[in-house]
Amino acid sequence: MKYTDEKIRLGTRGSKLAVCQSMWVADRLTRATGVDVHLVTVSTEGDESARPIEQLGSTGVFVTALRHALLRGDIDFVVHSYKDLPSQPEPELCIPGIPTREDPRDALVWPGAAPGAATLENLPAATRIGTGSPRRVAQLHAARPDVSAIPIRGNLDTRLRKASDGTVDAVILAMAGLSRLGRLDAFTSPLPPRVLLPAPAQGALALECRTDDPRTRELLSQLDDPATRTVVTAEREFLRILDAGCSKPVAALGQLTTKGDRIRIDGMVADTAGTRILRGHLDGARDTAAELGRRLAEQLLDQGARELLTDRTEGATHAR
Repeated sequence: MKYTDEKIRLGTRGSKLAVCQSMWVADRLTRATGVDVHLVTVSTEGDESARPIEQLGSTGVFVTALRHALLRGDIDFVVHSYKDLPSQPEPELCIPGIPTREDPRDALVWPGAAPGAATLENLPAATRIGTGSPRRVAQLHAARPDVSAIPIRGNLDTRLRKASDGTVDAVILAMAGLSRLGRLDAFTSPLPPRVLLPAPAQGALALECRTDDPRTRELLSQLDDPATRTVVTAEREFLRILDAGCSKPVAALGQLTTKGDRIRIDGMVADTAGTRILRGHLDGARDTAAELGRRLAEQLLDQGARELLTDRTEGATHAR
């Protein structure tokens, strides 16, 4: 469907990755609909603060300012890294478009490692790994209690530089970010989900607009990928029932079968030290994605997940 002679305003954070993602969406939206997309930069709390994410103490530190601009009518839609969105929905906003997902896995970047040897298992004892994610820290400690997790922040290039200049020995980053910024040459090896389960909706983008804006909703729906929406629905429902964000050690990954008619969801909740980890999985028909995510969360809650989730600084349910 073409919408000629129209323009639409896309709100974006000013970070290199956010702008890259927004331009990627803008290009595809223009090709699909004929609409000219104008980027509007919005500064967010997460961009302005140098403090660790878990210390900022607010929900959606990369999201709130964008949503305020959207609700005020300053912009028409926003492109979010879906994993950054708070777990509870915003009643006045909707997500009519979820484009095809990038690789959801995490990646180990270990500069100077010998080809084929750059795996988590092969890291020397006492290796300093840079990551600011409690989810990654907990699973890293569980898999390799002899290595150290060093909190770091900054954009992707900054974190890569900290690995190459010796600030840390290695870093863990999202494969999706490396791919979108054309830096797949930098990663050493992907981390299998059985070792490091990704954040719910990692690698997916959420195109968000106002619920009372049917024109924009129709435009954004042109970029919606049903398969991605299905697996992300399961992961996000898992997160919603747990009432947790990425400041908590929570992970989930939904995967469709080869035929695409069934879905499996794996989930994890841990304590910060990685000394206690609850894992589970469920599978079922594709159209039961949300139910599977809910049921899996309830199973882990029955096993003590709430105790693990509250064993953290209260009030930090924002995402990274």
